[in-house]
Amino acid sequence: MPVDKSGSHIRQMFGEIAGRYDFMNHFLSAGTDVYWRWQTVRMAAPFNNSPILDVCTGTGDLAFAFRKKLNGAATVFATDFTHGMLKLGEEKRDDRDVVFLEADTLSLPFPSDKFQVVSVAFGLRNVSSTIGGLKEMTRVCEPGGKVIVLEFSLPDNRLLSSVYQWYFRNILPKLGQLLVRNRQAAYEYLPQSVSEFPSGSQLTGIMEEAGLINTSFHKMTAGIATVYIGNKPEHA
Repeated sequence: MPVDKSGSHIRQMFGEIAGRYDFMNHFLSAGTDVYWRWQTVRMAAPFNNSPILDVCTGTGDLAFAFRKKLNGAATVFATDFTHGMLKLGEEKRDDRDVVFLEADTLSLPFPSDKFQVVSVAFGLRNVSSTIGGLKEMTRVCEPGGKVIVLEFSLPDNRLLSSVYQWYFRNILPKLGQLLVRNRQAAYEYLPQSVSEFPSGSQLTGIMEEAGLINTSFHKMTAGIATVYIGNKPEHA
């Protein structure tokens, strides 16, 4: 049975775990998620002073990584449709270079061709329509700009993948529920959503369908996470 990605379910689930979200990300990844975001910003390579948008931002960790890289050279916008996540992100903010807005990735409140980079970290698989989310990200990206996706994936090595999936399906959900009590079984949803989400060339194919070119993917940490990049074509 496919995982429930309805807006109401996702909003309620992340609202329930918001208070422990950052801790769990760092704990369950042994801090590797910080490196993954650093690499994502490095691959995005912001190239001018146009603003940057991070969608499904959660508490804003990738948005803050962009802000640190830019050092005030451009404004970073961070959107999410879970109010509790945004509130925590705003509490972490120490300046005005990151602007938090409550918004659905399928209907972003921005004009077309606005951002030099549009990013998402561990959030695209939670959007009810992958192609819809990518099309909207592409729409608001400026011509010549980049759309970049950081997402969980499964290791290529057969033995490592088998061990990883066993841990992911049997240990992580119980550990997550023990540390973060929630009614929506968020840490059962995590491995289910990762296993169902397209990866590798499947996702770059969807990115191309959304209007992006020069798509590529780059695996990290034995394939546990992958960065996907695509360019919005220049105007003809």
